[in-house]
Amino acid sequence: MSYFKPSAPPIPTSSSSSSNPNYNCNQCDNHTNNYNYPNYPSTNYPPPGGYNSFPAGTDPEIIRVFESVDRDRSGFVEDYELQNALSFGYHKFNLRTVRLLISLFKNPNQSYSKIGPGEFAALWRCLGEWRVIFEKFDRDRCGKIDVGELKDALYSLGYAVPPSVLQLLISYYNGGSRGKVLLDFDSFVECGTIIKGLTEKFKEKDKQYTGSATIAYDDFMALVLPFVVTYD
Repeated sequence: MSYFKPSAPPIPTSSSSSSNPNYNCNQCDNHTNNYNYPNYPSTNYPPPGGYNSFPAGTDPEIIRVFESVDRDRSGFVEDYELQNALSFGYHKFNLRTVRLLISLFKNPNQSYSKIGPGEFAALWRCLGEWRVIFEKFDRDRCGKIDVGELKDALYSLGYAVPPSVLQLLISYYNGGSRGKVLLDFDSFVECGTIIKGLTEKFKEKDKQYTGSATIAYDDFMALVLPFVVTYD
């Protein structure tokens, strides 16, 4: 059986989004923020239509891709199945990136690491939006972005990442080398997922949106470890 495996998911034609990089792939709640958290990344639970069904108006191509990789017809896709859905030719999304995406989009009330139709549709649409941003800042069209372009891309998502944090983030990709670091779409998604996920988790603790929170040790470990452990 052949599988449709796009490396950079296209934006569904039925989507209300455009090429505007400030489009919110998930609308956040209408808080008046004291701290300037980005509006872009808030993830709504459950996704429109629920976890176990596709939202009304979902592009048929998204449904076809989901069904093509859901080999056991369980109604869920696991890491390797999602990797197949997001891959094309010789390029495959790193399993670490795939598992981070699953951790971010899966039903938070379930312990299993897989996603259903509603979550898959939300993930697909958000990746399509991130692809638009990646291509916007890949100014030389080489398929990669450098650190400065990464900073600008994250800023366009609403994240004013401090230089020290940005340097720590990209240190994973330079392999200890002092050479120029270039990130492909896979690595960009991984970086974005880490920033997005940690921000959302921290916002759960910062109830008043002050930019600070008191976190118990156990809660801190549970918050951070999913984003720093090695999945490869």
